[in-house]
Amino acid sequence: MNRFKGVLYGISTSVTFGLIPLFTLPLMGRGMVYDSILFYRFFFASIALGTVMLIKKESFRIEWKDLPVFILLAVFYTFSSLFLLYGYGYMGAGVATTLHFTYPVFVTLLMFFIFRERTSLVTWVAIILAVCGVALLSLPSTGMSADVKGIVIVILSAVAYGSYIVGVNKSRVRNMNSRKLAFYVFIFTTLIFGGKTVVSNDFQLPPDLSSVGIMVLLAVLPTVVSNITLVLAVQNIGGTLTSVLGALEPLTAVCIGVLVFGEDFTLREGFGILLVLVAVTVIVLTGAIQGKMSKVFRKIRPRHA
Repeated sequence: MNRFKGVLYGISTSVTFGLIPLFTLPLMGRGMVYDSILFYRFFFASIALGTVMLIKKESFRIEWKDLPVFILLAVFYTFSSLFLLYGYGYMGAGVATTLHFTYPVFVTLLMFFIFRERTSLVTWVAIILAVCGVALLSLPSTGMSADVKGIVIVILSAVAYGSYIVGVNKSRVRNMNSRKLAFYVFIFTTLIFGGKTVVSNDFQLPPDLSSVGIMVLLAVLPTVVSNITLVLAVQNIGGTLTSVLGALEPLTAVCIGVLVFGEDFTLREGFGILLVLVAVTVIVLTGAIQGKMSKVFRKIRPRHA
C-alpha cells in the first residue's frame, strides 16, 4: 500500500511541476515580465508553505550560520527559475522543460569535476545520449523550434538547478526538514526577485483578478504541492524511483504545449525528447544497472579448476 501511495505521490510531483507553462505563459501573454511573475510565484508559495508548517506545528528556527547557505541556494534557484522562464520565449514549453530535465546530468558532472566523485561508464554513455538528444532538439525545424540562444539559456537553467541540488547535498542544511529548507529558499528567492524588480523598475501589479488566481495556482501546484509530494514520494518509494517518475515532468509540459497552446510536434523532436528521458533515467538507475551487469558478468565468466 505504501508503494502504491508513493507512486501516486511521485506522479503527482512530476505532473504538477510540469504544469509551470500552463500558468506562466498566460501571464506572459498578459504583459507581465519574468521578474514580477516569479516574485509573485515565490511570494505566494512562501505563504502557502509557511501555512502548512504552522498547521503541522513545525519549527521555523534556524541558525545564523545557515543564512549564507540559504542565500546561495536561493541564488541558484533564482537563476534556474528565471532561465527556464526566459526559455519559454525562445522555444516550445515541452522542449524547454525537457532541456531543463537534463539537470541530473549536470549534478553528475558537478560531483565529478568538483568533488571528484567516481563516474561509471554507464553514466558517461547516458551523458552522451543526453547530448545527442539536446542536439536533435537544437536543429532548426518547422516544429517546436528552438534557436541556439534559447538552448543555452535553458541549459543554464538545468545547470543552476543541478547546482542547487549539489549545494543542498553538500551543505550544512542537508539534514534539515525539507519543508523548512524549501520555505527559507522560497523566502530568499522572493526577496531576490522583489529587489530585482525594484532596481530594474519592472515591478507590476497583477493586471486583473484572474491573473491573481493564476499566480496562486502557479505558487501552489507546481511549487508547494510538487515539493510536498516529492518528500512523501521519497519517503514511500525512495529517491531512485521518484526520480524515474520525474520523466513525467517534460511529458506533461509537451502535452500542455501541444494540446493547450497549439505547439507543433515533429518526429525528430519526439526522438530527441526520448533520448533525453532515456539518458536521465539511465543516470538515475546507474547503480541498479551496474549491479545487474556485475551479476551477468559473474555468471558468464569462465571458471578455472
